[in-house]
Amino acid sequence: MLLEKIHAPADLRILSRRELIQLSQEIRERIIQVVSRNGGHLASNLGIVELTLAIHRVFDSPRDRIIFDVGHQCYVHKIVTGRNEQFPSIRTLGGISGFPKADESPHDAFDTGHSSTSISAALGLALARDHFNLGNKVVAVIGDGAMTGGMAFEALNHAGQKRSELIVILNDNEMSISPNVGAMSHYLHKLRLEPSFFTPKEYLEFVVKQIPGIGSRLFNLLLRLEGTLKYLLTPGMLFEEFGFKYLGPISGYDFELMERTLTYARDRKGPVLIHVLTEKGRGYRPAKEHLPLFHGVGPFEITTGKIKIKNEPPSYTSVFGQAILELGRRDSRVVAVTAAMKEGTGLNAFAAEFPNRFFDVGIAEPHAVALAAGMAKGGLRPVVAIYSTFLQRAYDQIIHDVALTKLPVVFCLDRAGLVGEDGPTHHGVFDIAFLRAVPNMVVMAPKNEEELREMVFFAGTLDRPVAIRFPRGAGVGVSTDATRYSFAVGRGEICLDGNDLSIWGLGSMLYPALKAAQDLAFHGIRAQVVNPRFVKPLDRTLLERTLKRNMPIVTIEEGVLAGGFGAALLEMANEMGYTPKVLRIGLPDSFIPQGKPAELRAIFGLDPDSIASRIREWIPEQRAIRRVAF
Repeated sequence: MLLEKIHAPADLRILSRRELIQLSQEIRERIIQVVSRNGGHLASNLGIVELTLAIHRVFDSPRDRIIFDVGHQCYVHKIVTGRNEQFPSIRTLGGISGFPKADESPHDAFDTGHSSTSISAALGLALARDHFNLGNKVVAVIGDGAMTGGMAFEALNHAGQKRSELIVILNDNEMSISPNVGAMSHYLHKLRLEPSFFTPKEYLEFVVKQIPGIGSRLFNLLLRLEGTLKYLLTPGMLFEEFGFKYLGPISGYDFELMERTLTYARDRKGPVLIHVLTEKGRGYRPAKEHLPLFHGVGPFEITTGKIKIKNEPPSYTSVFGQAILELGRRDSRVVAVTAAMKEGTGLNAFAAEFPNRFFDVGIAEPHAVALAAGMAKGGLRPVVAIYSTFLQRAYDQIIHDVALTKLPVVFCLDRAGLVGEDGPTHHGVFDIAFLRAVPNMVVMAPKNEEELREMVFFAGTLDRPVAIRFPRGAGVGVSTDATRYSFAVGRGEICLDGNDLSIWGLGSMLYPALKAAQDLAFHGIRAQVVNPRFVKPLDRTLLERTLKRNMPIVTIEEGVLAGGFGAALLEMANEMGYTPKVLRIGLPDSFIPQGKPAELRAIFGLDPDSIASRIREWIPEQRAIRRVAF
């Protein structure tokens, strides 16, 4: 096999065209085999094989810096930069990351995981290179979906102004997680229909010189008027106006054309944008036929493409999707907003039944939130469904556009907590801390899927901003057929009573808290277990009753401890004049690595056994303190 002989990018440069085609096929087979076992981002990596090989044949990594936007399409890059033997460990605990990580390899020029950041980072590296008079090249590889993000255009604008040597490769496969939307998507589609060309001047010359007799003279005349006429004749003019030399569109599977274009861009002064057409899922029929499913996929059978589905209860995502559909039927003012995540956030059914009330804004979370603010100001009831980790990108809009004027926008934060194999860029562990600091905001966390359903309905009745955080994956298996809950803002519930200590298990941590309480009972420790429901406002009455009983308190949260739920409880107790003994269990002040959620909960002490063990170690001291106090 050729792949066994590839240990560094330099090994690619001695291959013939026939060998490159063979290697591309071997790499596809390798990716399919590994992802079928581990899960991961399949379709995008199958589409970028030849382009990645061409980049590494023309550029000299790691001296030349290559940045992959989002980074989930970096599998080919990792395989050809010395990590083929490690590749079966991708996205597993202790294995290599599914995204670029600078501390993993010098070939990973910049850590990425969120969208639309590559051009900014690449320009920064280019300006640093210029400052130190280095001669290396900087390349940003960005997808057409990521180009819907406003940050990409901010970077293009600045790069065109600075005129620094920078190469942007637009990997255009017409697909992100959900189908691309918006004016940029339509613009790129128009460019795909144009013939390949290199520069505005060359294209103009080709068209005009076809005119018999006067073609050459007319061309010379038009060159003087190029600024007037090239708008009518030249695709890619948007990028040219940003100050980039536009090259393309070209096929992402023609090695000769790609390498010739990349070489031209490498040797040219100033910023260049190369528009490359690729095809997601190339070489694997199930991925091509079911692109959203195979964007980020779990383990599957290679021969059929059938996903290996566990026999589990419905996911929180699907429960939310059904709840918002019901809410939309009840209230015609309800609209749904998402940022290129219709399938991922469970909004398919809502979009199908209410197409005029569903808004996918592309990968543009700040716009999604400000849009929802305008909708709410106009009398609608927007529900913004975004993964917890991506809502971080719209923090200013949450504060400035929504909370400041107390607009009734409902934020539904899917994948809150530990999300697993995607690792530190995707764990939703900061939302409690950054949302509870925002005035006018209500923050809720359901204990199970039934409570999530009712929280969605309840949030729709409030005339203020609301955030509901819920975890990735299957629910606990309770029925969602009946309405059992009657919510009031800032009111929790006691799920189990006891006298020795009070355990407050927030959201996904409520059931582990109950199981831990069972273990503690075998050791003679009778624990009260509280479902807080609300992070903000916290249940002041219930907390005061607990404090008056002089019980030690344990808080458990699937989020960072710094500024988190336990910190909120301590702050409220202090405001009321109490100094309780509190054990806070949550995530440390560090980024959490990749791994299966169950593995990570065990490592960081959030599984029932770890919780019970830690409380047993802590409680004898607290019992002694209480005896002295009495």
